Amino acid sequence: MSYEILTALALFALVSSITPGPNNLMLMASGVNFGAWRTLPHALGVCIGFTVMVGLVGLGLMGIFDAIPYSHEVLKAVSTVYLLYLAYKLATTSSMGKRAIEGQLMTFWQAVLFQWVNPKAWTMALTAMTVYAGSGSLQVILLVTLVFGVVNAPSISVWVVAGDHLRRVLSTPTRLRAFNIVMAILLVASLYPVLTH
Repeated sequence: MSYEILTALALFALVSSITPGPNNLMLMASGVNFGAWRTLPHALGVCIGFTVMVGLVGLGLMGIFDAIPYSHEVLKAVSTVYLLYLAYKLATTSSMGKRAIEGQLMTFWQAVLFQWVNPKAWTMALTAMTVYAGSGSLQVILLVTLVFGVVNAPSISVWVVAGDHLRRVLSTPTRLRAFNIVMAILLVASLYPVLTH
């Protein structure tokens, strides 16, 4: 892979990893509701789960989806239902930390598994492998996967830290409830590109 292509890949990884999407919105909301330290397993699950997903897509997973009719529609439906459920849970949370609704704090494994129903994660992984791993060699696939793993971790951390810093501003139940409702609406809005294609 040439220096120019590697630079373009790193830029694509940065822009797609740091812009709003289901992972980042949920990490920010978790940072607000639970703080950065308690959100760490969630963030690690996103980073590791997404990196593994990129690698598996490069190793041929997208070929399986192309071979199975309607698989993309099934994935889209499951993703939509699950994101709507998460948005509802977020919108109905009005207290921080231990007082928050039970189960709202995403665990490491839940975050890993969430990548498989996250439409933005699928788009990023499929685009990365289609555009930057054209040769399909194992070395190139591993390089694309590594670049995403390295770039993704600090990118998503920005959202966790931002959420943690907002905790002081959102310390009253009314402000926190308003924030969670806005984040839930943005989470639902993140489905728009998926549902219109």
